[in-house]
Amino acid sequence: MSRLARWRAGGRAEGVASSFGTGLGGMVHVLAGGLGVSAIVLASAELFTALKLIGSAYLIWIGFRTVQSARRDAALALGGGLAEPPVGPRRAFREGVLVEALNPKTAAFFLAFVPQFVDPARGEVALQFVVLGTVSVALNTLADTVVAFAAGGIREGAAARPALVRRIREASGAAMVALGIGLALAKRPAT
Repeated sequence: MSRLARWRAGGRAEGVASSFGTGLGGMVHVLAGGLGVSAIVLASAELFTALKLIGSAYLIWIGFRTVQSARRDAALALGGGLAEPPVGPRRAFREGVLVEALNPKTAAFFLAFVPQFVDPARGEVALQFVVLGTVSVALNTLADTVVAFAAGGIREGAAARPALVRRIREASGAAMVALGIGLALAKRPAT
C-alpha cells in the first residue's frame, strides 16, 4: 500500500510510520549499491534482463491493482465504507520497509542518479555512494513525513470529492502501467 493510501486509511501516525519504513527500505538499496551488488546485476546482460522484466511486470501489476483499488474504494465510499482499514503504525512501518526494499525501481534509481555525483578522485567510491544515497533517502523521508503531517486538512477535502480522488488514482495506475511497459522496452546501459 502506498504512503498516501496508508495515510488515508490510518491517518498521520500510519503515514509517518510508512514514510520511515520506506526510508529504511531505501537504505537497503543504498547499501547494496555501495557494495556493488546492483552494479554486478547491471554488468550482466542476463541479470539485467531478468531484473528489467521482473520490475516491468511488478510496475504493470501495481498499476493494474491501483486502478482496480481506485474503483473498489470509490464504490465503498459511496456505500459509506472505509477503503482500507487502519493497520497501526508498526505494521505500516514493516510494510513500508518491505515494499521499498523489494522495489527494483529504487535500485535502478540509485544506480542511475547517485553515480553522477561520485568523484573517484576524491577517495572511496563506495563510501561516497553510501553517503549520497543516505542524503537522498533522508530528503525523501523528510518530504514524505511533511506530507503526512500536512495532509490532515486535505483528508477531509478528498473525502468530499471521491470522484476526483478516483480519477487521480486511476491516472496514477495508468502511469505505472506505462512506466512498466517502458521499462520492459528499455535497453541495457553501456558498460
